Amino acid sequence: MKLGQFELPDHTAARAGAITEDGVVDLADAGEQAGVALPSETCELFDVWNWREKVELAVKYATETGEAIHAREDVTATAPITDPQKVIAIGLNYMDHADEGNMDLPGSPLIFSKFPQAIVGPNDAVEWDPELTAEVDYEAELVAVIGDRARNVDVDEALEYVAGYTVGNDVSARDLQMSDEQWVRGKSLDTFAPLGPHIVTPEELDDVESLDIWTEVNGERLQDANTEQLIFSIAELVSFCSEAFTLEPGDVIFTGTPDGVGYFRDPRITLDDGDTMTVAVEGIGELTNECRHTE
Repeated sequence: MKLGQFELPDHTAARAGAITEDGVVDLADAGEQAGVALPSETCELFDVWNWREKVELAVKYATETGEAIHAREDVTATAPITDPQKVIAIGLNYMDHADEGNMDLPGSPLIFSKFPQAIVGPNDAVEWDPELTAEVDYEAELVAVIGDRARNVDVDEALEYVAGYTVGNDVSARDLQMSDEQWVRGKSLDTFAPLGPHIVTPEELDDVESLDIWTEVNGERLQDANTEQLIFSIAELVSFCSEAFTLEPGDVIFTGTPDGVGYFRDPRITLDDGDTMTVAVEGIGELTNECRHTE
């Protein structure tokens, strides 16, 4: 399945939907008509008991009846998940990225956080005050979305707790990040966590750790790698995080970026007003955002 949130006709707020060959199914509407209770937001959806089976029933009803389904051209994709309890991020999880920064490889996953209010969706602007930061950077990342509460889970079972995967851009204010000597502020400015365009459930991907991942800025490819280069696997990350704190449905994990970020290039590349970033992961999709200065 491909799940997300969409601006739909006759609704003022974005609603959880499933992408099908026939269009986008409004899951709450289709579920109500099919006698299955489903919430209108994805974060709440993943907290529903047996949500996968209930979504499948709602989708089947919509495709068979033509009810609660909208043509793709009539809907607009927004951030596929909003208001997660936690936005977890992993640093230095690609060997070549650690090498380009002349940093030692971590012995265990390096965890930091981004604030949920930093999340924006496809085609939303990434904004910052140029008086606050002058060194903004891109980071293409595969993002895992948690689908079931996870605490102290074994590596062998960890992927069972993943609802699906989306594309993320761990936008970073490098001057703030480096001056603070910790990463939260520089990684958590409003709009600095683009996600999208949708969430792809695991059965849709042959091997989540063998997917091409890349970034283009103004059409120039600056990152070009594959998730097979991850130092710590998705399962290892989920298990490691769950040992420290409970992962809740809807939590997202940015799994790290490959080499090619602007900060470590020679000459250094920084984002500017009007630049366009596209980050992508094979089999999931492309996420494009324009950069914009605020006053």
